[in-house]
Amino acid sequence: MKIQINTNNIIEGNNRLEEYYKEELEKSYGHYETKITRIEAHFGEQTDKKFAHENNRCLLEFRLEKLDPIAVTAHADSTEKAFRDAVHKGTKLLITTFEKQRNY
Repeated sequence: MKIQINTNNIIEGNNRLEEYYKEELEKSYGHYETKITRIEAHFGEQTDKKFAHENNRCLLEFRLEKLDPIAVTAHADSTEKAFRDAVHKGTKLLITTFEKQRNY
């Protein structure tokens, strides 16, 4: 399972921060390593008025073995909170996706 971290030009990524996010993704999704080929985490800031108080965004994209990619997005007032919320949403989405696949 490959993990890729992407940031925009507003949120600066550094090696220590990238390693932290990679470790957290490995902890959260490592048990799916035979079903997930790659996870891409995209961090950025929203400038849209709709998300004025929650301007940090984290998008997690999961590339799955023999299935179409799936993604979740979370907005929060901090990058860390957006990341945690996206991980939680991703876990729920993966459980649902793999349950549906198992039932067919």
